[in-house]
Amino acid sequence: MSEPQQQQAATFQIEKIYVKDLSLEIPHAPRVFLEQVQPNLEVRIDTASGNFAEGYHEVTVTATVTAKLGEKTLFLVEVVQAGIFAIRGVPPEELPALLGIACPAAIFPYLRESVSDTIVRAGFPSVLLAPLSFETLYMQRMQEQGQAGGPRIEVAR
Repeated sequence: MSEPQQQQAATFQIEKIYVKDLSLEIPHAPRVFLEQVQPNLEVRIDTASGNFAEGYHEVTVTATVTAKLGEKTLFLVEVVQAGIFAIRGVPPEELPALLGIACPAAIFPYLRESVSDTIVRAGFPSVLLAPLSFETLYMQRMQEQGQAGGPRIEVAR
């Protein structure tokens, strides 16, 4: 009689969350600091994931925040916040949702802080990114999967 096969228990662990890339542009400094009007903010959020070692996945959430007065850009901040996740024993059909929902949701609070901190250090009032439902965004992406281009979420404010 053979020993019963033991099924590997699913594990999900955050190994590291870090800033992968950060960019700040203030094309019209120092004159831009004399402006006393409320700029129009454009926010774009992108997510991506990849397997880089057995059982390890890197997930990135990118925020691009552009503040404009008419056609004039006051500032542009882009932050790529990344996380390394150890994921084992998860059925292959469940992995995309885990990488597209749970992982970005874990990274997002760090991204919000990085964006806000960068904008404040640049000399502008704080900008806090609104909370996002990565589950809703994932479902929208699944419906639009046939379209060209990578996953992109645009948020106008």
